[in-house]
Amino acid sequence: MSFLTLDLNLLRVFDAVMTEQNLTRAAQRLAMTQPAVSNAVKRLRDSLGDDLLIRTAHGVKPTARAESLWPAVRRALAELEEAVAPRSFELDKAHATFRMAMADATAALILPPLVRVIEQDAPGIDVRMVPLTTREPRPLLLRGDIELAIGFFPGVVAQLQGSTETPIRHERLYSGRYVAVMRKHHPLAKQALTLDRYCEANHLLVSFSGRARGLVDDALASLGRERRILLTVNQFFTAGQVVAGSDLVMVIPKHLIKATGMSEALIHQNLPFDLPEVHIDMLWHERDGRNPGHQWLRDQVRRSSQQTMANSI
Repeated sequence: MSFLTLDLNLLRVFDAVMTEQNLTRAAQRLAMTQPAVSNAVKRLRDSLGDDLLIRTAHGVKPTARAESLWPAVRRALAELEEAVAPRSFELDKAHATFRMAMADATAALILPPLVRVIEQDAPGIDVRMVPLTTREPRPLLLRGDIELAIGFFPGVVAQLQGSTETPIRHERLYSGRYVAVMRKHHPLAKQALTLDRYCEANHLLVSFSGRARGLVDDALASLGRERRILLTVNQFFTAGQVVAGSDLVMVIPKHLIKATGMSEALIHQNLPFDLPEVHIDMLWHERDGRNPGHQWLRDQVRRSSQQTMANSI
């Protein structure tokens, strides 16, 4: 294939199909008919000598060649768009909708300061929250479902730090430490929290997936110990309500106690074993990185995070 004869419009179609993983949705995104998108994909296949996209019952699945090609195509299209139609951002006149994903407790701490700024200075800005049900937000960012993911993504960040090819960018917002949390009149509330007493208690685990195992269980296993997880929930607010009205013990970052809405009914104690710090990171796709509106959003999230830590610790 000669690059000189390649129809570059096909790359826009390829990008849309890779983003949507569905020909019909890609056609809607491009304001084209579905047959026209199918024809464009076929022409690109012929030009590149690869199937690129394999039909499945739920849409299309990219081949290895398509996966390796897409980051470069996205990057090039974003740079062209910025050069041809640079975007300005006048805060008081801007109209934009930003989609973000984060856990309920993180949102409870970060969103109030952000909303105050929007109400006062950016009346045309809307925010849409998407449920964060995984420690792997990259597919949401790659598909364009969200513009920003905020949370504890240790495995993802470790991979990002070791890669120069990924289009996902990240920034550390703040770090915190884990503590054991229980109701004020819990039998353990006025005792030293020893390892034996901790393991003998019943426990609640905040788990997005519902899996009854977490960092604490790995730490206990290294000591030859284990605990009974009586309940898993997928929201910190729910966790606070349950722990405040029961004898369950939970382990959460200290700064999130306030976000449970039950801080007056709860106490915390230091853990009788070591856990690494929890790091909260902000992730975004490089295609959005130079967008002035996105830069403003990241700056506001950064400031809200600083206020969060100042008020919660």
